[in-house]
Amino acid sequence: MSDVSFSDLAVIESQLKGKTLLVYWYMLRASRSSVGVREVQRALGFSSPSVAAHHLNKLLSLGLVDQKGTGEYFITQEVKVGLLRFFTRLGRFLVPRYLFYSVWLSTMLIVYLVFYGLNGSIHNIAAIIFGVIACLILWFETVRLWKEKPF
Repeated sequence: MSDVSFSDLAVIESQLKGKTLLVYWYMLRASRSSVGVREVQRALGFSSPSVAAHHLNKLLSLGLVDQKGTGEYFITQEVKVGLLRFFTRLGRFLVPRYLFYSVWLSTMLIVYLVFYGLNGSIHNIAAIIFGVIACLILWFETVRLWKEKPF
């Protein structure tokens, strides 16, 4: 992403929507390093291979993928635009970034409760209230992003 200018990112963000984003997302998650037109068509349920080819060629024109001589496409550029900004790669999985914060803060709250319990002091109650509210907000955002992912 370092060799992409801000104007290029704006163009990519404006074009990387709908089915094109769906194809890019599929390629990011693919277990193989390259994918073919028919594989994309079958995996995403497109009506014909030409629909998959159109979106792969759109990604090619954006400079995000390249094509091998065998007709297979592979990702050359990973960009964080639009919805992709909120996801991070974990192996071949794309997970919401908030997931790490949610797990971390929930673990801290559980550890706090194990060590200090609920002793009724104002500081203890305030810490628990703030911890629960923060956990709820982070988990809500994590689930919301998970539901917004293309598939």
